[in-house]
Amino acid sequence: MRIEWPSKLAMLFAVAIAPLLAACDDQASADTPKAASPDVGIVTVKAEPYALIRELPGRVAPTRVADVRPRVSGIVTARMFNQGSDVKAGDALYQIDPKPFEVELQASEAALEKAKAGLDLAVPQATRSAALAKTQAISTAQHEIAVATVNQAKAEVAAREADVARAKLNLEYATIRAPISGRIGAARISEGALVVQNDTSNLATIQQLDPIYADFTQSAAELSKLRRAVESGDLERIAPDSVKVRLLLDDGTRYPLTGKLLFSEARVDASTGQVTLRGEFLNPDKVLLPGMYVRVLIEQGIDSDAITLPEQAIQRNGGGGSEVFVIKDDNRAAIQQVRLGGLQDGKWLVLDGLKPGDRVVVDGFQKFVAGDAVKPRSFSQSAEASDDDNPIKTISATR
Repeated sequence: MRIEWPSKLAMLFAVAIAPLLAACDDQASADTPKAASPDVGIVTVKAEPYALIRELPGRVAPTRVADVRPRVSGIVTARMFNQGSDVKAGDALYQIDPKPFEVELQASEAALEKAKAGLDLAVPQATRSAALAKTQAISTAQHEIAVATVNQAKAEVAAREADVARAKLNLEYATIRAPISGRIGAARISEGALVVQNDTSNLATIQQLDPIYADFTQSAAELSKLRRAVESGDLERIAPDSVKVRLLLDDGTRYPLTGKLLFSEARVDASTGQVTLRGEFLNPDKVLLPGMYVRVLIEQGIDSDAITLPEQAIQRNGGGGSEVFVIKDDNRAAIQQVRLGGLQDGKWLVLDGLKPGDRVVVDGFQKFVAGDAVKPRSFSQSAEASDDDNPIKTISATR
């Protein structure tokens, strides 16, 4: 087979420059720097006391409620409060026409004066009859009548004094006053209305809002589980007077003041299986109003050696399980399966899968995969970690 001279020259040229090209490739490889290990934020796992907090549904209730009712009958002549305002115990709310009660008082006082005059007459007569009875100038029966007359006069004076006191009381009741301090609601009647003594319909309602109650419920099963955990030593009991109770409002914001647990009912509602608990909160700004729906956060035990992780450290695998990236001794990332408890205050309670001293990645997930070498740095909650660092977040309560 005959090869053309141009083809021979091309082949000889390729063979000649091949070593030069290989040398250039080796030089380029030597000049290219190796990729540096990426920085990742980590936390070192440690066991520490952890307060077990339950989030329970509840309703706000006033500490005291008083219905304003008339204690005497009459025509209302004035309303002396602003609806929806705060009133103090003893403040005048309504005025009933006092004239009939003033007249009744005058009549009672006149009857008292008459009774006193009768007593003033009976006493000297009894004194004289006693002297005459000693000399037998009058019979014993006549003296006994004189003494009885004095006693009757005294009783009449006492009865009339009671009438005067009743008349004064009715006159005082003509001014209807606030029985307790609190916020008064709508006025149920207006001037000119007739009110009747001991009427079942109220004229207004006053509710004490500071302090205020939050009534909430918890299942009897949860309380039994909690009690068993305390008895087994898994949790430490919190003294009743040290239990902290917090509130989440209906818009998700946290109420700034911490309350105290007052009591837990000693019975279970047969229809719901729930036990009612009550917390008390200061309410100086009247933010909490009766009937408001709230979520109650209550401390019910302390795990003395719990392990917690920031929320963003938890990843979700394809099977729906929870896992984290841990940094091994050679600074390589590895996946570790974990079992979670509850989420509170941005931290997950880790029930299984980690031990004190483990280093867990918190941010920088987009920079590596399992098995890569990384450069760990201490993570701070104030560090700028965006949602892109942890594209999959666990938001459920338990895993």
